[in-house]
Amino acid sequence: MARATSSRPGMRAEATKGAKPVIAASAAPDAHLRIRVLIADDHVVVREGLVAMIDRQPDMTVVAQAPNGAEAVELWRSHGPDIALLDLRMPVLDGVGAIGRIRAEDPKARILILTTYDGDEDIYRGMRAGAKAYLLKDTPREELLQCIRAVYSGESYIPPAVAAKLASQVSGERLTTREMEILALIARGRSNKAIARELDISEGTVKTHVKSILQKLDATSRTEAVSIGAKRGLVRL
Repeated sequence: MARATSSRPGMRAEATKGAKPVIAASAAPDAHLRIRVLIADDHVVVREGLVAMIDRQPDMTVVAQAPNGAEAVELWRSHGPDIALLDLRMPVLDGVGAIGRIRAEDPKARILILTTYDGDEDIYRGMRAGAKAYLLKDTPREELLQCIRAVYSGESYIPPAVAAKLASQVSGERLTTREMEILALIARGRSNKAIARELDISEGTVKTHVKSILQKLDATSRTEAVSIGAKRGLVRL
């Protein structure tokens, strides 16, 4: 899989007169110089796999791991890691919520999203919250490790496929907050009358919103709108 927007910073060789250059990468970093990583994912197997992979790297170490976003925020406060590797959807507090809380306390926090969800709304929300990178869990190991190093060095990292979806989402016509609410209720099987009653608006207003939703999603029916919305991460089924 091709790199997107970043590359690992090259190691500089420092030379003294009459001596051969010494390459900084020739020796493994001391423990206190390693990239300190926090991992948050609600799947134990995923967490353990990431820990094993990262701890094998001479320049990285996992300092904490969390099963949900709320614990990730607490562990960020107590450990102050260099990088946080977060899943997008977790119990208690999701990845976007955790990013928001962490960056509210530490605007310079370097956070990487690693998830199975590639809907354009998921990507948009994650990057808007302040993530520096967005990778899928089927990303090759070496690319993930490169990404961690790139983000640690202050770069952003977005694979081409993710970048294309993000660009599409930013340039496209977005659903309003009310339209998102109505789409979620449609996904739950609510009729226009039920939606109107639940949101305390007129049935005519609901119909106007539904028409707008269909146009923005280029859908021909409510069912198709829900299907498109689910694929794009606008609604959860």
